[in-house]
Amino acid sequence: MTFFEAETHADGLPRREGRPEQNRAGATQPFGTNVDPMAAALAAVRTELVDLRLRVPGVRGAAIGGVDGLLVTHDLPPVIEPHDLAALAATTFGLGRQSALVLGQSPFRDATLRSEGGYFTVYAVGDRALLAVLGDDGINVARLHLEARPAVARLAPLLP
Repeated sequence: MTFFEAETHADGLPRREGRPEQNRAGATQPFGTNVDPMAAALAAVRTELVDLRLRVPGVRGAAIGGVDGLLVTHDLPPVIEPHDLAALAATTFGLGRQSALVLGQSPFRDATLRSEGGYFTVYAVGDRALLAVLGDDGINVARLHLEARPAVARLAPLLP
């Protein structure tokens, strides 16, 4: 089959039938139907971040990052740099983890910092990811913890 004999699909682009493609998960799919499983997982993670912001008054935004400080995804206003927030979360995690080890306490779960302008809370999501939440000065921190801890449990299986 030549290019001119290729079938035209709904999007108007020509497609040739032929050997199937493999996606990241290794599943075989025909050309033109390549679905990225990571994109679907990140969409579910972003939905969880938006839900947290909507459920807890005073949450300005949240980000997911690795314990190495690299950003995974975020739901933050444009004035906040998400890569900086992920790096700060990793720094907070490192300090909290080291403090827990020196004091002989259980592994790091979460840490909350209060400043004049609001709150910064970091939650461990499994062993390799962190949830960083920014709140304004009027946030109810107890309510944040009540909503964020179950969110962390829902986020853990969504992250690789």
